[in-house]
Amino acid sequence: MLFFSLLLEVLWILAADGGRYIWMSVCPHGQDHWPASYPECGSNAQSPINIQTDSVTFDPELPALQPHGYDEPGTEPLDMHNNGHTVQLSLPPALYLEGLPQKYVAAQLHLHWGQKGAPGGSEHQINSKATAAELHIVHYDSDSYDSLSEAAQRPQGLAVLGILIEAGETKNPAYEHILGHLHEIRHKDEKTSVPPFNVGELLPPQLGQFFRYNGSLTTPPCYQSVLWTVFNQRAQISMEQLEKLQETLFSTEGEPPELLVQNYRAPQPLNQRTVFASFIQAGFLYTTGEMLSLGVGIVVGCLCLLLAVYFIARKIRKKRLGSRKSVVFTSARATEA
Repeated sequence: MLFFSLLLEVLWILAADGGRYIWMSVCPHGQDHWPASYPECGSNAQSPINIQTDSVTFDPELPALQPHGYDEPGTEPLDMHNNGHTVQLSLPPALYLEGLPQKYVAAQLHLHWGQKGAPGGSEHQINSKATAAELHIVHYDSDSYDSLSEAAQRPQGLAVLGILIEAGETKNPAYEHILGHLHEIRHKDEKTSVPPFNVGELLPPQLGQFFRYNGSLTTPPCYQSVLWTVFNQRAQISMEQLEKLQETLFSTEGEPPELLVQNYRAPQPLNQRTVFASFIQAGFLYTTGEMLSLGVGIVVGCLCLLLAVYFIARKIRKKRLGSRKSVVFTSARATEA
């Protein structure tokens, strides 16, 4: 993790303005130095995290996540921006989430990725395994707050969907609505408009399988205001699409150009937080210790059962032998008479 931390030379401060995130490069040091300027970055409920599936808590009461408006493209074009640290796409308030404590309205989405030829790129990990990239769809609690900027500083003011992305052979048409326009915003602060599209197709097919925890923004000022939903199922893009993401954008306005890569934060300590899961899978029904104990118990139980069957069989055999002897003796007496 320290290696990845040292690779990330350009760092961010996240501010909110008019319901959108604006990123500014202000810190000349690595991620380990963030708390010096932004104390909350060193607090005990930071994001992203490494989700260990043998330590999550299954919660059958977690309501199903219900995205509304995601599959309705609308009529207005969407603003896309290279802010020097990621590609960000604005989203209309017609998109919102239910199945959470409040109604959360969409504000924007952005991506995190690695570097060509290097492993990793996602912010969240599952069982210490990162994927090639990660999509974040950012929402704010519109029932309680008037704007994203206000909600970003309040507990559970934001709800972010985390979609892990892996590279495969098949091109993903939904992600092409974003990746196909990257060449129009190659340099920092360049903007373009994207025709409206079905945002729901960016999500994995199985929305019922997810992890839920309380965390933070993954960039300074690292407000601990995010209710995270990280989907267990991954989205997939082609290797060609991934390379387009890794090689198209620059983090600078002019010369010399600096390629925009490695824009992800290393996993943070979980501390005393609980990660909830909406589903059960064999991989995390039991911890390793519980599985070992269960295995030993099954073996001992089988041995006891075999011993019991053995002694019962012996007892029945003795009884049968006794019965045969009795019959022989009675027959002999009858012959003598």
